[in-house]
Formats: sequence, structure tokens, C-alpha cells
Amino acid sequence: MASFMAIQRAGNPMLSALYKVRSSNPSLLHFKSHKTIKIVSFHNPQNLPIKCLCTSSVPNSYQRPPPSDPRVFQRQNQNQWNAPNPNPRPIPNNRMGGIAPRPNQNQRDSQDQNQKPEIEVRTPYVLAPGEDLISLCREGKIREAIDVLGQGFAADPRSFFALLSVCGESKLLEEGKKIHDFVVRSPFRADIQINNKMIEMYGKCGSMNGARHVFDRMPERNLDSWNLMISGFASNGQGDDGLQLFEQMLKLGLRPDGETFLGVLSACASVEAVEEGFIHFDSMKKDHGIAPGIEHYLGMIDVLGKSGHVIEAEEFIEKLPFEPTAAIWEALMNFARIHGDIEIEDRAEELLVGLDPSRAITKIPTPPPKRRFGINMLEGKNRVGEYRAAIIPKSDEKSGQMKQMGYVPDTRYVLHDIDQEAKEQALLYHSERLAIAYGLISTPARTPLRIIKNLRVCGDCHNAIKIMSKIVGRELIVRDNKRFHHFKDGKCSCGDYW
Repeated sequence: MASFMAIQRAGNPMLSALYKVRSSNPSLLHFKSHKTIKIVSFHNPQNLPIKCLCTSSVPNSYQRPPPSDPRVFQRQNQNQWNAPNPNPRPIPNNRMGGIAPRPNQNQRDSQDQNQKPEIEVRTPYVLAPGEDLISLCREGKIREAIDVLGQGFAADPRSFFALLSVCGESKLLEEGKKIHDFVVRSPFRADIQINNKMIEMYGKCGSMNGARHVFDRMPERNLDSWNLMISGFASNGQGDDGLQLFEQMLKLGLRPDGETFLGVLSACASVEAVEEGFIHFDSMKKDHGIAPGIEHYLGMIDVLGKSGHVIEAEEFIEKLPFEPTAAIWEALMNFARIHGDIEIEDRAEELLVGLDPSRAITKIPTPPPKRRFGINMLEGKNRVGEYRAAIIPKSDEKSGQMKQMGYVPDTRYVLHDIDQEAKEQALLYHSERLAIAYGLISTPARTPLRIIKNLRVCGDCHNAIKIMSKIVGRELIVRDNKRFHHFKDGKCSCGDYW
């Protein structure tokens, strides 16, 4: 009661909202609100410990429940405390000795709005019997696992490995950062394997800044640390950074292995560094005594194919010291299709089917031309809009703007025997271009535009849509029968490989 009287003497309006004063009876809680005392009783069959908030000099051990019992009061109990009394009785006023009038419903609603709780009571996740962090990871409960770590649960290296693996595969970057914080505060913060796993997780989540942060602060590194960084830079389109890191690795006197050169070739392919790719490929056996494997030859085909050197890629395959495998012919066929070399595509497909008949592609005969409806999906509308593809008149001004941005019509995708000018006009009538034109004039500016196409996007339309996205400053998402293409700022998410 001494603490209660001290509160009355203070007269602080900020403290008059809600006070809890410890009682000798553990089943009662006393609330002081607006100079009125209410005594509320609640059912406690399990005799749980009660957390009291008061201003008295009671030891902190009394105010906190024992650490061994993680249970806390549920929010529903608080709602029961605040529920109106079905049998209201007059409450005596301590100061005046009379009867304090009960506030009406409007006054109670206004008081409830003004007296918002500052701290929300949340029930933490508690491990069930026989449950651990590994089982939570297998069930995909990564947030529950993080909640358990926040309660002071001591994780072992195996648990950290599982948590980081789930975040990398599911691309949960924010959850991965929280696990990174727990690792830093754990006894395993200097463990090389765990740090390598964090580098791999950040690379898969597309955050090479986070991976570099871990890499630079590692007290000790091994060859896997360097390989993961080089491969991460390559897979995230930062091949130049990966090649610079490889040069730094060589200056430190570290000896690369076959895995290192796979990352180096992938980095060369991402930045279309053909000459540098050949230099590193030749240095494998010449300078480091590493015999190239099939995966390294495939890496060189990627370097040539992604750069558009399809003929050189075919010549490279013909000079291989072994018989080309189905994977090699499939890679050449895909690159030939991307860059519109139909002859090489047909030859590679024929050789691929000869090695593996299950890779045969069923070609559906082209049906006679019919007048069809185009379908597009526009973001911001929960419906599918239909429009009839009409003939759009030629616009020399718009064509000139496209050509100024670097667009060159690729008439190889027009198979009709017509003159060059007619082929360029035929390219303008492809369905995806008509759909984009309709979407641009019928949707708000700076909003993404989604187009669905049941045929494969040709190479000329792919190049044209990249330039369109840069001109209009919008993200153009085109779905063909192979994949999604996200065009933004003159680039496509497929990296010109589909």
C-alpha cells in the first residue's frame, strides 16, 4: 500500500492510466484507473505464477516468472478481464466516501481508445516433446525456429546448417539475416563451415553484399570460401567482381581447383568475356595441372553461346577430345535457337535425338491461320481482358525511335519469301507486340504489364521488348510456353537464354 499511496501523491497524469499493485492474494489483481479501484478475480486452476507491475522496491526475481516455465498469460485472459460485468454494482469512491457514477458506453469506448497498451503480450513458440530445430526446418517452420532461438535456445552447428539451407533454398533473405545475427552471438561465429554456409545462403538469396560482409570478416578462410564467392558473383550477374576476386586469390598464392574454374568460366559467360574465358580454360592444364572435365567444356560452350558465337561453339565441339554427350548437343541447340541459327539448331537436335531418343521434341503442325482473340493480364485488374487484334498502321516516327535506341529488325524470323521491307513490317504484327501496345495505352503509367502468349517469343520480339521497356520505363512481363520473361531497363531476367 505504500507504493499505491506514493502513486496517489505523485499525481502524474501519465501514470494514472493503469497501475497494477501486488496483492497478498495471488488470485486478485488491483487496478487503479481514473482514481477508481477495481478488484477483478480470475480463475487460475494451474496456479501459474503472476507477473505484477508495480513501483515498489520488490526484487526483480519476484516480478519475473521462473525461467524454467516459458508459459505466459494468453491474450484471451486479458480480454476476459476487460469484459463488462453482467451484474454491475456501485463502486465506493475512496476519496469522497460516496458512490462513483459508472461511465456510459460512449465514455468507456473513448477511454479504451485513449488507453492503448504500450506492450503487446505475445505467446512465444514452445518446442513440443521430441521436437527440435532440425524437425522445424524439415516442416518449413523457419519463423518458429527463429522464435525458439530468440528465447535463448542453444543451437548446435548442425541446426545452424539446416536453418541456413532452408533460407537459401526458399530465398528467405530477412530470415537468413536474423539467423546470421544468432550465429554472430553464438560460440560458432568463427567456424569456417558455418560461415561458408552463410556465404552460400546470401548468394542464393541474391545478396552478394551480405556474402561479401561475411567473407571479409572471416578470421580464417579455405578454398571453398573463395569458390562460393566467385560462383555467387557469377550467378548474380556480377562476373567482373568474381574475376577480380579470382585474381586476388592468385596473388595470395592460393592454388585453385576444378570447382574454382567452373565459377571462373561462369563469371566469363555472365559478362560475355570470350577471350578471357579461353585464357583461363587454357591455363587450367598449362599453369595449374588440372585436366578439364566435361563440365568445363560445357562452361566454355556457355561462354561462346551466351556471347552469340554459335558457329564458334559448334567448331569448339567438333574439336573435343571425346565424343560429345547429349548435354553438349542440347546446350548448342538451345543457344542456336536463342540466336536464330536454324541450321545449327536442326543439326544439334538431330544429333541429340540420335544419342537420346527421349529428348525428341514433338513438333505440332502449324494450323491454318485463323482470326483469334488475344488475351492479356494487366496488373491492378482482377480480370482477364480480351481484345481483337486489329491491323495497326505503320508509324515511321515510333520505328525511328526504336532504331535510335539500337533496335535492328532481325528478319531471319520471317520465313515467308517476301522482300526485306515486307519482312520488317511482318515483324511488327507479332501478337506480343500488339498486346503490349494495347496494354500501354489502357493501363496507368509506371505500372507493370503482364502478357500471356501460348507460343515461344521469337528472338526479334525479345530484343524489341527489351528496348520497349527502356523507352516506356515500365516492367514488361511476358509469359510464353517456356518461361516468364521480366523485361526492365532494357534487360531480361532470362539473360537472353531461354
